[in-house]
Amino acid sequence: MKTDPRLKRAAWFLVDAHAEREPFGPFPDDSVPRTVDEAYTVQDEFVALKSRACGPAVGHKIALTTQAMRAMVGLTDSVGGVLHEKQVVRTPATVQVGEYGRLIVEFEVAVELARDLPPGPMPHTRQSVAEAVRAVMPAFELADDRQADYATLSSHALGLVADNAWNEGAVLGSPILNWKDHDLAAVRGVAKINGVQVGEGYGRDAMGHPFEALAWVANNLARRGRYLRAGEFVITGSLVTSKFPKAGDLVEFELGGLGRVELQVN
Repeated sequence: MKTDPRLKRAAWFLVDAHAEREPFGPFPDDSVPRTVDEAYTVQDEFVALKSRACGPAVGHKIALTTQAMRAMVGLTDSVGGVLHEKQVVRTPATVQVGEYGRLIVEFEVAVELARDLPPGPMPHTRQSVAEAVRAVMPAFELADDRQADYATLSSHALGLVADNAWNEGAVLGSPILNWKDHDLAAVRGVAKINGVQVGEGYGRDAMGHPFEALAWVANNLARRGRYLRAGEFVITGSLVTSKFPKAGDLVEFELGGLGRVELQVN
């Protein structure tokens, strides 16, 4: 089925806005997505265009994992997005803050899949997706809100969905294969900037358990006619409030016995 030209225009608007480092804001009147489904259609078109420079999809993300965050932006559900191959790196990593409109770092549990999670007769659950997990690791999500005005975000919240949930990559830690030896709901994550603790959280802080978030991503994709594939990564929501590092900052995240990740911001 062909995509509505209005939604294609919306995707190109996003491409141009990112290229010109324009602030996040509403779509032009002739390309506004009107529903969540239309916003995901724009996201699909935008991701396809972005893949030309950033590589194919290698994983997925979830945003807005709490009711408070959803209410703040005017949405009733979490939001999914795509990770691109050239934007996913291993720790330790370095980024240039000038390459973002406004860099956001989030502190997450990442999951690597050992096998596909195709749609089935029943929705995916925390228990069913666990059988497909190969490894677990700490991760940073790298996002860019492009200087969004959060006070007005609820008036054009579908733009967040369309704009790939603001994802601009991830930094992954070393894969932990014996993750079953850890209580992922109770694992404690500690975030530091320049050696000073700036937050902490637990695996349960994102939807109760990282695999609840993984199941949400799998079900969101299934509703859209696609699925998670073996070898892909999923970042499952931040355990710590978002941080906005500046040039010169060293950002660290230690996730209990699951290791740590490090990001130098220049």
